[in-house]
Amino acid sequence: MLGMQKLAIFGGTFDPVHWGHLLIAQTALTQCGIDRGIWIVSAYPPHKTGISTSPLTHRTEMVRRAIAHNPAFVLESISDDLAGASYAIETLKHLQALYPNACWYWILGLDAFQSLPRWYRREELIPACDWLVAPRLDPAFDQGALKRLLRTERSHQVAKVQPMHFLCQQVESQLLSQSIPIRWTILSMPQLPISSSLIRHYCRQNRSIRGLVPEAVRIYIAQEQLYQSDRP
Repeated sequence: MLGMQKLAIFGGTFDPVHWGHLLIAQTALTQCGIDRGIWIVSAYPPHKTGISTSPLTHRTEMVRRAIAHNPAFVLESISDDLAGASYAIETLKHLQALYPNACWYWILGLDAFQSLPRWYRREELIPACDWLVAPRLDPAFDQGALKRLLRTERSHQVAKVQPMHFLCQQVESQLLSQSIPIRWTILSMPQLPISSSLIRHYCRQNRSIRGLVPEAVRIYIAQEQLYQSDRP
């Protein structure tokens, strides 16, 4: 839309933030012509009930350091305004008030995208954004899910569709059955073999995480002695 900023929301626990996250965010900006990527560190993700995370202050500071040298990235803190679980619709409403003249995009991974048909107040949230989907790292998951779905499909044409595209189409069909339209795009990017859980595992084993996270994040983790033992 003429005169409107294209803004992308990238939310997550970021425990810790790593190069894979940064690649996803930068790919979204480049591929879709986004003006600014807005990072949101989730305080209490509702879909991760029962899973403990590092203190929000640590996770927020690591993201701040990771994106400090990219003027297209902005860190927005909403935790003081939104108590309890960080529902996506509340995050969007908060940001819409801060940036009233904007066209909204939402960056997320395939696994989160597949859970959209169960999100809180999805009938409001989903049509309000364009959804940018990052490929899932685990190819066995994609192929296994695809094979199971193909057994239930009558059309042989679906076999010609790329697994990632097919899985996204399944989500679109589920939402349309709920009368919720969705606009989605798959991000074209390499899949880095990095995850936050891998980094935490390396830290517990006292292994180097150089190259897995930005150097400023690595230094912060070492200074604060994060991930030295299993969380309760």
